[in-house]
Amino acid sequence: MAEPPATRGDRVSRDGCDPLDVIEFQTAVLVRNLEMLCRRGDLYQEVDRAGYLLLRTLIARGPSDITCLAAALGLDPSTTGRQVLAAQRAGYVTRAPGGADRRRSIVHVTGPGVDAVDAVHARRRTCTEAMLTGWSEQDLRVLSDVITRYNQAIADEFLDTDPPGGAS
Repeated sequence: MAEPPATRGDRVSRDGCDPLDVIEFQTAVLVRNLEMLCRRGDLYQEVDRAGYLLLRTLIARGPSDITCLAAALGLDPSTTGRQVLAAQRAGYVTRAPGGADRRRSIVHVTGPGVDAVDAVHARRRTCTEAMLTGWSEQDLRVLSDVITRYNQAIADEFLDTDPPGGAS
């Protein structure tokens, strides 16, 4: 009887591929493909990708200070501050003093900010729908569940979404 192929633990699937190797490679391809879509597409006319994620996060979480926003985005506060400044210059957010600490400001999304997010979201959804035409409803649900779990695993590993003393 032949010996099973050398494996890293028990991860080799029936087709002989290590699922973690496939995931690692395919996520690299996915990142490249997403960057290509950004370069070749017109998805981000109103706001760039960083601004889109900033605004989506603010819409989902509500008004936040820079520290909490940075933690939720996985960025350092100085980078987040620059993104907030760009969004503020575009009229997409406002900043208001944060209570007793005058150095702290709370960032709020404006109506034009919500409109910009809605426009980008509509184009992204249309593009995604076009690429996945022909996929069954079950396949779409499986992909949405798996990609959500994958992103949550990344967030659990790398994001501090509830920094100490950083109430928004």
